[in-house]
Amino acid sequence: MSENAIEEAKNQFIKKNPHLSREASNWSAETFLNKAKITINSKITRTAILLLGKTESEHYINPATAKISWVLQDRDTIEKDYAHFSCPLLLSVEKTSSKIRNLNYRYMQEGTLFPQEVLQFDPYIIREALNNCIAHQDYTLGGKINVVEREDGILIFTNSGSFIPKNIEKVIEADAPENVYRNPFLSNAMVNLNMIDTIGSGIKKMYIIQKNKFFPLPDYDFADDKVKVTITGKVLDLAYSRKLAEKKDLTLHEIILLDKIAKQKTLSQKEIAQLKTKNLIEGRKPNFYISSSVAKITGERAKYIKQRGINDEYYMRMIIDYIKEFGEGRKTDFEKLLLDKLPEILDITQKKTKIKNILQKLKKEELIYPEGKVWKMSKRII
Repeated sequence: MSENAIEEAKNQFIKKNPHLSREASNWSAETFLNKAKITINSKITRTAILLLGKTESEHYINPATAKISWVLQDRDTIEKDYAHFSCPLLLSVEKTSSKIRNLNYRYMQEGTLFPQEVLQFDPYIIREALNNCIAHQDYTLGGKINVVEREDGILIFTNSGSFIPKNIEKVIEADAPENVYRNPFLSNAMVNLNMIDTIGSGIKKMYIIQKNKFFPLPDYDFADDKVKVTITGKVLDLAYSRKLAEKKDLTLHEIILLDKIAKQKTLSQKEIAQLKTKNLIEGRKPNFYISSSVAKITGERAKYIKQRGINDEYYMRMIIDYIKEFGEGRKTDFEKLLLDKLPEILDITQKKTKIKNILQKLKKEELIYPEGKVWKMSKRII
């Protein structure tokens, strides 16, 4: 066992249990480890090795590994630097955190709503994400914890194992401890060492910290039997974030759903209904966008029009004017005319389909007609 790790563990235990301060200060290492439920009847446990063991003791928990890897990537995801840390993980959390270049992020100075600068990544979020990886990893899979730092202001934490609560919304809404833990003995020891909390509010607090800084919310991915959380350490749209924050009646749940819209993620029918009931989004599945009511508040009227698009009569008039001017037109001509004017929320295939549908609508109303591969004006409006 690492003496330095045991000393730090005792300090954190006393911090967690100040009423035991005087008594705990006089405990021997053996007594402390038993009292903190890290050992059992003075016998070494896997938890003891993982959190407080010397580096060379890692092989005793084989096939599990006690490793945290930190990797620094540039904007093109090319590796620039890396470091690996083993047990004692209690100390490796701090070593890993110190590797992260937590730069000051400077806000645009406008009024007094924002401080002049904040750290890109709140220390609590780094600590919470790392400790969650340790507490909830599936050690039977033999994987390690990865922390990827990208120079464009992104942190990605990954650990092996499925996410037991199934979805992050359930955790945030419950705001309470889980009924089932993958590693109950380890989790309980980490609670005693002040590494994780007992009330299950850590993830919700991460969301609130990001929301209050007007940064994108944490992004969770549970694919490939892994838990990956991405933290963005910058404002993506400062003006939008500021004004959206002024809409006081938005709940955290609604902000999470709007964050999904911003990231073009899929929403359930229930979530869509919740946002539409409050007139927060418009559009058709899957191409939703922030509604005009929010756009007015946020000053994003122009962006709203670009996302929503203009009504079909406008596009129909442009096609008719084109044919009047040049006598005829091909579908490719109309695509050049309209593609950059159609809603930004549509991809290129959807835009071309919309143009095709507009032509069919004009044909149905007998305003234009096809002749081979060209379209011409109906005689009744010439």
